[in-house]
Amino acid sequence: MKRRTIALVMDYARGEYQSELRFGVERAAEAHGVDVVIALGEELGGPGTGTKAQNSIAGLIGADVADGVVVASATLGNHTGVESLVDFCRTFAPLPVCSIGVALAGIPSIVVDDGRAIELAVGHLLGEHGCRRVAYIGGRTTHAEEKLRADAYRRTLEAHAIPYDERLVAMGELTIESGHVAMRELMSRGVELDAVVAANDDMALGAIDLLKAHGVEIPRDVLVCGVDDVDVARYTKPSLTSVRQPIKHVAALAVETVLRLLDGEAVPLREAQPLELIRRESCGCARQVITRSARAEAPARDGSLSGALSSAEERQELARALHQAVSMPAAVLRGWPEELLSALDEELAGGEGRFLGALKHVLDRAGDERCFLDQFQLVITLLRARYRWRPGGARSSKPLEQLWHAARLLIGRASVRAEGRQRLSVEIAANDLSWTGRWLTTCLSLPLLKRTLASELDRLYFTRASLSLYEDARRATLKPFFLMENGRELSPPPESFPARLLAPPGFLKSSERGSVTVMPITFGGAEHYGVLVLGDGPNEAVCDAVRVQIGSAMKTAALHREIVCQVELRERLEQEAVRRELQVASHIQTTLAPPLSQIEGLELSAIMNPAPEVGGDYYDVFATSDGGWLAIGDVAGHGLAAGLILLMIHSMVSALTQGEPAASPRDILSTLNAAVHENIRNRLRRDQHAALLLLRYERSGRVTYAGAHEDIVVCRARTRRCERIPTSGVRVGAVPAIDAATRDEELVLEDGDLLVLYSDGVTQARDAREELFGLSRLCSIIEAAQDAPAEAIRDQILRGVEAFCPSPDDDVTIAVARYRAPAVLQPALDSANPS
Repeated sequence: MKRRTIALVMDYARGEYQSELRFGVERAAEAHGVDVVIALGEELGGPGTGTKAQNSIAGLIGADVADGVVVASATLGNHTGVESLVDFCRTFAPLPVCSIGVALAGIPSIVVDDGRAIELAVGHLLGEHGCRRVAYIGGRTTHAEEKLRADAYRRTLEAHAIPYDERLVAMGELTIESGHVAMRELMSRGVELDAVVAANDDMALGAIDLLKAHGVEIPRDVLVCGVDDVDVARYTKPSLTSVRQPIKHVAALAVETVLRLLDGEAVPLREAQPLELIRRESCGCARQVITRSARAEAPARDGSLSGALSSAEERQELARALHQAVSMPAAVLRGWPEELLSALDEELAGGEGRFLGALKHVLDRAGDERCFLDQFQLVITLLRARYRWRPGGARSSKPLEQLWHAARLLIGRASVRAEGRQRLSVEIAANDLSWTGRWLTTCLSLPLLKRTLASELDRLYFTRASLSLYEDARRATLKPFFLMENGRELSPPPESFPARLLAPPGFLKSSERGSVTVMPITFGGAEHYGVLVLGDGPNEAVCDAVRVQIGSAMKTAALHREIVCQVELRERLEQEAVRRELQVASHIQTTLAPPLSQIEGLELSAIMNPAPEVGGDYYDVFATSDGGWLAIGDVAGHGLAAGLILLMIHSMVSALTQGEPAASPRDILSTLNAAVHENIRNRLRRDQHAALLLLRYERSGRVTYAGAHEDIVVCRARTRRCERIPTSGVRVGAVPAIDAATRDEELVLEDGDLLVLYSDGVTQARDAREELFGLSRLCSIIEAAQDAPAEAIRDQILRGVEAFCPSPDDDVTIAVARYRAPAVLQPALDSANPS
């Protein structure tokens, strides 16, 4: 009988919800003996996807690769409505479909009651803590889940006779950063509040960060609750009270639903799963589990065992209490409470070691299921409350207390080992990904990319992989590019195949049951190169990182092909007029001048004026989440070759800094130098090099820089004088390796300081008497105009150079940035620098 395949359609691999969902589907598929195809793409109707809901990989899923589909609707519909999700799910017909997270009309759906989640959190704060001013941070109101949660907030207030106050409501984007912003908005309104409920844990954590930054102590001053109970919730300080979703259980039910549909069985159209409030420090109470198993017992005779289970009903009641104490997939670890109780009975009857042996067995299995093992401490607490020896008799309570102590030590050691293994695996993966990213980023041709994939995927512990590239603009046909089976690279078949097959025929069907992850290879979300299929391997974060790195490598290779074409063009144009050559070079250089990115904290303005005989000036600006990158450089020589080298440097700097936004400038330069030296010498057959300075700016005002270029000028607002900061290093491309001669240095900007970068076309401009414009004249202009906007200062410098040298023979590049310190730092800066 043919082994069935279930497709799981999600937005991305990363994210704790997605990780738990994927794990639950894979475990359920393993239990049922079916294969899994995990199709990742993007949110429906999200940025860059247009008005019509689309998903590049999901659109290829059909009967050729799957027998049924599980759609993670909660991850796909943040930018679209329920109707679009229904239409999307119907595109998989005639395959059976099950939705997770959003109830869809006419489609079997496994959901949690999102309104109930908010009711639990708000009701807990109102009813058990006596709060009366509970703020709510919600998500997108167009999202079906978020509307249910917002309605539940109002409904719960009404049930407690508390009027709704719209000033206590703010909206976020379900991220930590948006929770931070929403909490700032609430505080800026000056409204009194004593608690905050957020529609998910990330926004709750962002709210806590903002409150703590303003001196608000949690939970003494404000209580906070979230929804989802993500992994990090238990480790934050304070730990986060949250409403837990049974994600793995929901995933398993979805798989079972699709399999029942395939077998012709009737299934309910909507199954709602229960939620659980997890009490932690952020609401002022630890987790409370109240069970009848811990109730007061009738006095026992001296020396007897108090709380001994006298009936099957009491035993079942205690087993249920143990099960509720630990969040663990019942389908895989069914019966573990009974296993522990039976072992405890044997231990008490004289079978020494039986209980600890059974506990170790349960812990091992729970660890395999990625459960939090410290939850079992509560199991021991419940058992200790139920089983205890009364003092004064022939038997002592000491052996039993020793048993509980040994059990707690066993759980503690197992928990530490599990967390240690996870942390070590993350650190190893991060290190491997860093090296893989650097090698892939500097792949300047498709053959080199193929060789790099063969070595780097093996380094990342992938044993199966397929990368196929689109052959046509409609993306209907794929051409095999790279193939790996059992850790060995294979020659891909020469024949193209329909894109709906995802991989070369036969690749998806292995002799052994397993799962594969299918991802689009894109760059910037707009350029689609092909489809990547990865077999069982590391965690999903590694898969997603590899996808991004390969997309960047494809873009780099495409840019390099353009460089090669430009070099060939140069050779064809050698017999033509110099004017035509300079037109091409000028186009390359001016095209590279970027539209200025908006970098938080910097007022930026820049300009590049090419000389009549085009040189090789270059500058660039890239924004990151906590600052940005600035680059300025100058290729030795003039003409087309300098322009081509500029294009090469631009593409590599762009890929490296966007791939590792927090990287060291020194490391970026060293990696870039090796590739540039190789290509200038062996491909362009030139003996050229470039002065290049890279600066990594952080919102705090710290600037880390490395490279060789003109002095950096900083005009200090405090002294109103310019500082000249020399740069040191080796020119890029001059030698094969510059690691030993390149180092990171730092400068710190204060509020109002000006940072000025420029090319030698400024300071080395000469007048009719061959006198240099010089650095002193530049600093004088900056100091005189320092109170003007950055753009006006830039123009003042440019006019000064043009007046001094009306016919410059070199490019002139100027970049001016004024730093504005964050508002939270300003009081400290003002006190440190009194006027």
